[in-house]
Amino acid sequence: MKLIINGENKEFNDGKSLQDILSELKLDGKVMAAAVNMEIVKQDNWSAYKPKDGDKLELLDFVGGG
Repeated sequence: MKLIINGENKEFNDGKSLQDILSELKLDGKVMAAAVNMEIVKQDNWSAYKPKDGDKLELLDFVGGG
């Protein structure tokens, strides 16, 4: 399955959950929010949510500063 993650084309095996994808990208614990095709996916649903081929994912981390 082909996904666009933060503007970059990536390929994954079909059937992976959003949580599986974050683990594969070594982003566990670093991503605070995720949107698929501009729709927020709540963190409680990441392990059940399965993106589809061609989906656009935005993975966000909140950074403090001033």
